Amino acid sequence: MPDATRIVEQLRNAFQGNAWHGPALLKLLADVDSATAAAHSMPETHSIWELVLHIAAWDEAVNRRIVERKALQLKGAQNFPPVKDKSLAAWKKAVAHLKKTHSALVKTAAGLSDKQLGERVPGKKYNIRFMLDGVVQHELYHAGQIAILKKTRL
Repeated sequence: MPDATRIVEQLRNAFQGNAWHGPALLKLLADVDSATAAAHSMPETHSIWELVLHIAAWDEAVNRRIVERKALQLKGAQNFPPVKDKSLAAWKKAVAHLKKTHSALVKTAAGLSDKQLGERVPGKKYNIRFMLDGVVQHELYHAGQIAILKKTRL
């Protein structure tokens, strides 16, 4: 199996299903309403909504690093975009944006050769393969946070 195929499978499993550990990110978000998504139910934690925007921001940033071959780092509001509108329509838009950015990243990853996966990420000391494996880990890490935050709202 080509490495890109393995990485794409892992990205899809973590995001939409068949993850070994339990529910994938989208399954966790399926029954979250806008009030639950916006809630800060634990002190000094991000809301589910903020985590969704953060995951989408990093999916997009990683995709840009690969496609544009550009060093880029997210800071402040780029890293954790603020939730300005807490309506149901805005929540649905945030989840749609997450799906769109993830899909674009998966498409990019699927088109990479093993040689490209071994190329160094601009401005970093690691290669694209390592970065994409990190995206899987990042999404699962935040999925775990979301699972806990959902339980605080039950």
